[in-house]
Amino acid sequence: MTNAEILAASAAHEIGVYARQPVAFVRGRGAELWDADGARYLDFFAGLAVNNLGHCHPAVVEAVRTQAAELLHASNVYYTAPAADLAALLCRHSFAERVFLCNSGAEANEAAMKLARRWGSEHGGRYEILATTGSFHGRTFATLTATGQEKYHQGFQPLLPGVRLVAYDDPAAMAAAVRDETAAILVEPIQGEGGVNVPRPDYLPRLRELADRHGLLLIVDEVQCGMGRTGRLFAYEHAGVTPDVMTLAKALGGGLPIGAMCTSSRVAAVLTVGAHGTTFGGNPVASVAAIAALGELARPELLAHVREVGAYFAERLRALAARHSVISAVRGLGLMLGAELTERGAPVVERCLRDGLLINCCAERVLRFVPPLIITREQVDEGCAILERALAT
Repeated sequence: MTNAEILAASAAHEIGVYARQPVAFVRGRGAELWDADGARYLDFFAGLAVNNLGHCHPAVVEAVRTQAAELLHASNVYYTAPAADLAALLCRHSFAERVFLCNSGAEANEAAMKLARRWGSEHGGRYEILATTGSFHGRTFATLTATGQEKYHQGFQPLLPGVRLVAYDDPAAMAAAVRDETAAILVEPIQGEGGVNVPRPDYLPRLRELADRHGLLLIVDEVQCGMGRTGRLFAYEHAGVTPDVMTLAKALGGGLPIGAMCTSSRVAAVLTVGAHGTTFGGNPVASVAAIAALGELARPELLAHVREVGAYFAERLRALAARHSVISAVRGLGLMLGAELTERGAPVVERCLRDGLLINCCAERVLRFVPPLIITREQVDEGCAILERALAT
């Protein structure tokens, strides 16, 4: 099928909830994709920060191929080795002692919010969750309520009670917002969908102090900024704090859908048998893909590469900003970068697509760059050359 044929088939049968670019991909390798018409693209979007190892990484492909021939699904009525092994690996690489496996970032955050409610009910009857403006936590009703962007709320009110939004990167505002009924703070260490917003260095430490002072849970949403994206395996590591709960998804599965809520034994104890669950959580195929992906993403050499190439990429973007006044700011960490524009970013994204570069615009005016972590300096140079032509048009 051609691009046009695939687009027509989708338009005829799918619900139109996506503002898709007019291209259909059929093959990927590393940081490159090919569409149904045979055109090649350099990928600086990585399937929305999912393909951190690039497309079709050999270790992930082999793990999936082997597992698919042995066991596809069993359900959580029974045990499977891949789920047990993945939970153990996540604990080994993080602060966590207990893991709940699910299918997506929204499910992981939903589980974290339910955990906070259950924990609060057993600690003085507290229930309120404080989230932040500019955040994005998912599309379920609970996670939508915690998402601090009004455009996602339109037409879905009333939202879930017991969630309040507080200004991001403002620890004083968060402190002022705490009430007797507050049970938890939910925050992204770096906001992705909100515009690649990096908070001040003391933000998470001050939230940690606030949580400790009031007996609150500190929940970090690392669905987008985790799994090596910032040059550390988890973004909370940059702040030198230990959260109570962490949520993961996107890059965890190496391209397959999987999510995880990670926490301590003390906090996890409130979720007893029957308190939560999901049919496909810990699916054997998704779990072995995650084990393979995590093994690669945790390598010190890869994390060092992310820091080095991320710094080079940021430097190239700042050089572009010096030549093109349309770029008003460059920010980010590792290979999670944003270039804020003085005008809408969608036309730039479209011009880049036309010339074979995949990028994304968030918060209307921020070009977001979340390429595979394996990209080279040469690919950064190639992408920046295409971007410069798009900016100059």
